[in-house]
Amino acid sequence: MSLFKNRYLSLDVFRGLDVALMIIVNSPGNYATTFSPLLHAEWNGFTLTDLVFPTFLFVVGNSMSFSMKKYESMGQSAVFKKILKRTAIIFLLGFLMYWYPFFDDGQLKPFSETRIFGVLQRIALCYMFASIILHFVKTRTAIWLSVAFLVGYHLILIGFGDLTLTGNAVLQLDQWLIGTDHMYKGEGIPFDPEGLLSTLPAIVNVIIGYLAGRFIQNNGQNFETVAKLMMVGCALVFAGLAWDLILPINKKLWTSSFVLLTCGIDLFVIAILIYFLDMKKTKGWSYFFEVFGKNTLFIYLLSELFIITLFAIDMNGQSLYSWIADTIFISWSGGYVGSFLFALWVMLTCWLVGYIMDKKGIYVKV
Repeated sequence: MSLFKNRYLSLDVFRGLDVALMIIVNSPGNYATTFSPLLHAEWNGFTLTDLVFPTFLFVVGNSMSFSMKKYESMGQSAVFKKILKRTAIIFLLGFLMYWYPFFDDGQLKPFSETRIFGVLQRIALCYMFASIILHFVKTRTAIWLSVAFLVGYHLILIGFGDLTLTGNAVLQLDQWLIGTDHMYKGEGIPFDPEGLLSTLPAIVNVIIGYLAGRFIQNNGQNFETVAKLMMVGCALVFAGLAWDLILPINKKLWTSSFVLLTCGIDLFVIAILIYFLDMKKTKGWSYFFEVFGKNTLFIYLLSELFIITLFAIDMNGQSLYSWIADTIFISWSGGYVGSFLFALWVMLTCWLVGYIMDKKGIYVKV
């Protein structure tokens, strides 16, 4: 447990809550019978599920506010080496996850058809750029750069395309840079919601998470800290909703209004967790989520590989994933409840692995 002695309980629980929700929304028994809050907005708009990934980036920034203190005593070349090494490992893990299970009908799956960008890849790139910015420039400069990223991204979106699925600038850059064979195919056309261009505003989610973490450390866990986090959160939510009037909130384009809205909500959530967990010590319920929060990256990877493996195994002409969902869950509890119970089963299976690791003191870090 010494690995976490300098961390706030609220941070681990926040990470754990997000990972638990991420696994649930990524593994419905049947998308056609999934409760609407557990689905992404089709295009413009916002659901609970749309909050999951930006929150992951926010807590990456929160964690960086602890880990980057060690960088201050390191030389510049050592800092760059550490940042680039971690970036490369996370990016590679994301790429290999999309390549898995590597073979199809006894043949190695071609690199030419493997998705390049994705969730872990975006985390890697956002971590890299945010780390470089936050280590080498002052806080005020980092804030102004964040503003420039959001405004600049808005201008790029309206200057080099439109805001539709088929005509946006994110799609155009990815088509030119990597080609459609390397892009996500789940939107009806090749389009990557984690495309390179939309990584620019996502960096701001990490920076705001970092600034929130530093603020909490510098000001302590008290009513003033909670109140200020909530006030800033309220201001960001209001700004995001106001920006939505000219640039719609859109997770798949990761619009600037989406960034402000999600960061505002995250500030509310972390403030509430600080109050109940770190101040009131109301933590009888928290251990379940701590398990996820202590091995976040490993458990996320485990959940994705578990799901992919279930899909890859044939069971009487259908995937083992669908067979378990239909036969064990949906057949006796109905489509919507059954789909949700299946997702809970996947999440709890991953939690059990995390629980065993925690009891054995095994914590996987990159």
